[in-house]
Amino acid sequence: QVQLVESGGGLVQPGGSLRLSCVASGNIFTIYTMGWYRQAPGKQRELVAVRTSGGSTSYVDSVKGRFTISRDNAKNTVSLQMNSLKPEDTAVYYCNADARATITRRETYWGQGTQVTVSS
Repeated sequence: QVQLVESGGGLVQPGGSLRLSCVASGNIFTIYTMGWYRQAPGKQRELVAVRTSGGSTSYVDSVKGRFTISRDNAKNTVSLQMNSLKPEDTAVYYCNADARATITRRETYWGQGTQVTVSS
């Protein structure tokens, strides 16, 4: 089993910054991809940013130039630096990992979510 724990959410004013962190623990053989998703009220959950173990990154268009995903493979952590935050960034943010916890099984794991609210 793999457990993901997020931290760093909170309330900020427009233009402010937050840094989200996620730590993976448990019986981990390998983690192929770690990333961040978000879900705003009344909207579908969307991919925000992902980073592979090899360093490849992808971002949703709305956050390009403002958000940066980073990953420490040795520590099994992933972070999301969010700058120039906008009210439309308000959502619950979820850490995600595509991981192999046993020799024969590869699964997707989710954190519990952390609330990010951007408001004056």
